[in-house]
Amino acid sequence: MSREMKHSGIEWIGDIPAGWEICQIRRVMRNRSERNQPNAEVLSLYRDWGIVPKKSRDDNHNVTSEDTTNYKVVHKGDFVINKMKAWQGSMAVSDYDGIISPAYYVCNFVNNHIYKRYIHHLLRNESYKTEYMRLSSGLRVGQWDLNIESFLRIPMVLPPLSEQQKIADYLDKVCGEIDGLVALQEAMIDELKAYKQSVITEAVTRGLNPNVPLKPSGIDWIGDIPEGWEVKPFKVLFRTGKGLSFTKSDLVEKGISVISYGQIHSKQNRGTGIISSLIRCIPEDIVQGCNSSKVSVGDFIFADTSEDLSGCGNCVYVDKDINLYAGYHSVTAISKRKVSNIYLAYLFLTDCWRSQIRGRVSGIKVYSISQSIINQTSVILPPEGEQQQIANYLDTKCSEIDSLIAIKQNKIEELKEYKKSIIYEYVTGKKEVE
Repeated sequence: MSREMKHSGIEWIGDIPAGWEICQIRRVMRNRSERNQPNAEVLSLYRDWGIVPKKSRDDNHNVTSEDTTNYKVVHKGDFVINKMKAWQGSMAVSDYDGIISPAYYVCNFVNNHIYKRYIHHLLRNESYKTEYMRLSSGLRVGQWDLNIESFLRIPMVLPPLSEQQKIADYLDKVCGEIDGLVALQEAMIDELKAYKQSVITEAVTRGLNPNVPLKPSGIDWIGDIPEGWEVKPFKVLFRTGKGLSFTKSDLVEKGISVISYGQIHSKQNRGTGIISSLIRCIPEDIVQGCNSSKVSVGDFIFADTSEDLSGCGNCVYVDKDINLYAGYHSVTAISKRKVSNIYLAYLFLTDCWRSQIRGRVSGIKVYSISQSIINQTSVILPPEGEQQQIANYLDTKCSEIDSLIAIKQNKIEELKEYKKSIIYEYVTGKKEVE
């Protein structure tokens, strides 16, 4: 028999079980600002993973201040909120003691009739994100700010304590299983990406004939190459230049097409062709007298900085005949030959070629990739016909691998959506833990 339900009085929550309460968040937690523990463990807050020690993951590129005296103290069991990304669900109960950026809110629980893991699941679920977004303010999405007092006044669903624990324990178990399946798919994707990289590297450095005789290339990053292949300085094949100077505020809906730093480093960028979703637009007057920043088929646009070594050498290959300019923080490589450079686009994806750039870059927070650094590199060139054969082979092979990756990524999205729906249904009482 289904249990009796009542309307919560909150449109974005809907019906809740008759025995559940509605109260404001401030009934169960308070904002706290304890500081001056600079030697404590630095913590990071992830939307998907919650609070973890910063040193435990290598994908957080936020730089820790040299002086962490002003960092906020987090005790195990505290609730931490990223005020700029609350609308994405970036908040969590901490399982660790430590310190975190002063830009975050740290709240301690003040009500003995709550089960913290239930609150953790409740306030991170999809129905609340819309409310966080409504209450956040700022000029741009990435700079939205949720005021702590507004947050504490948000109504929340509060079941009896025993039911809070049942729900939280059940969700911890089910979500843990889903996270395990997601991690398995992600591991498969990593393997496919590594396989793709090896396929590309083998093809562009050894060709398609495994029995071809080899000869010394005379350059450290590659070693032996097939007979008939050449080694050429990059600057013999390309003329480098600077992209346009403008800011994000100059972007418009329609205008002259540009590709800038952000689009070059985008995960969507394959490096072997232009994806229309990466193109941005600027007013025509910005490009007046800037023909040196214009690119054509066969040219490349390199990012001139990178936040990590792996991104040093990221570029876009211009494979379409469109009116396109290189944007801000970019270096143009204008081809001196009227030929397809798709083979080189694949070569530029390899770690062995990029080692030439990575070994020369410098920087602290970001690495600078200058025209000089790019011009000091060299490339290997098969005969022109063989270049196209290699490119055709890689187009087909990489497309097959990318299709497998897309299947895994779709599976991950399905699992994440299922996880969201499970959390919502149980924390709002639409489903009951048996």
